[in-house]
Amino acid sequence: MPSAAQFAAQTEPFRSELLAHCYRMLGSVHDAEDLVQETYLRAWRGFDGFQGRSSVRRWLYKIATTACLTALETRTRRPMPSGLGAPEEDHRAPVAPREPAVAWLQPAPDTLFGAGDPAAVVGGRAGVRLAFIAALQHLSARQRAVLTLRDVLAFRTEEVADLLETTGAAVDSALRRARARLTEAGPVQEELAEPDERTRRTLLDRYVDAFARADADALVDLLRADVAMEMPPTPTWFAGRPAVLGFLAGHVLRPDRWRFTPTGANGQPAFVVHRGAEPYGVQVLTLDGARIARITAFNDPALVPLFSSRRTPRASAG
Repeated sequence: MPSAAQFAAQTEPFRSELLAHCYRMLGSVHDAEDLVQETYLRAWRGFDGFQGRSSVRRWLYKIATTACLTALETRTRRPMPSGLGAPEEDHRAPVAPREPAVAWLQPAPDTLFGAGDPAAVVGGRAGVRLAFIAALQHLSARQRAVLTLRDVLAFRTEEVADLLETTGAAVDSALRRARARLTEAGPVQEELAEPDERTRRTLLDRYVDAFARADADALVDLLRADVAMEMPPTPTWFAGRPAVLGFLAGHVLRPDRWRFTPTGANGQPAFVVHRGAEPYGVQVLTLDGARIARITAFNDPALVPLFSSRRTPRASAG
């Protein structure tokens, strides 16, 4: 039996990327953390039997992927409101009541995706963006595993076949079906122009200032014409600048109501949100140049500690 130090030395360098992998599979940071803990427990118990027939990293991915597939046998997909129905284009439309019983997709702190995560190199930001994680929820568990292992983590077909204990032909077939299903589900990688740092900071500062002053007019130039806004656990979502601005002006913006603390989520700018002194949720923005293409407001106070404890240091946006 190896010592704890020997086991940690060989396995701990991969914890961050395994956590990101389990998050892509499950759509929940909390579930991903549980599965990574289970992965390391299984690895510890089986380390004596690991004889170096593959790399430690690949062996850990096999354990983690198997654990995720088993977990997904008893769990439903984690949707976003935009995955359940069409948007409202009139801000006067009635807003459906919250659906706390739905297991919604969760955002993930940027610090979850450590420097060791190959997606940061291979898949770039597309591998962690909310749109991509949400699209994965439309795939079967096995298709999800094949697509993330091949297209995000860049494992070879024969390596994926070994991880999943199947054939290369079966992997290629599942990959084709997964890619086709993603196409049917809608675009998962918008043609977005990443702003430079100065433009980004100015945009975020103006956004926070508009909320602080409850100034809907100040948001007009910040939002793309086809901007969308969704607010899990509320199923209703809005598309188009008039609808989003109308909803914000009528239901959200009040002077000095909101406090935004900068953070990062899914490779995108985000804020931990408090209403007064009370935690309210996490807001994630999708940027396109000097405009905001999507506002995703996760109005769940339980997410605040998750981001507060992992906050990414950055200059204040307010």
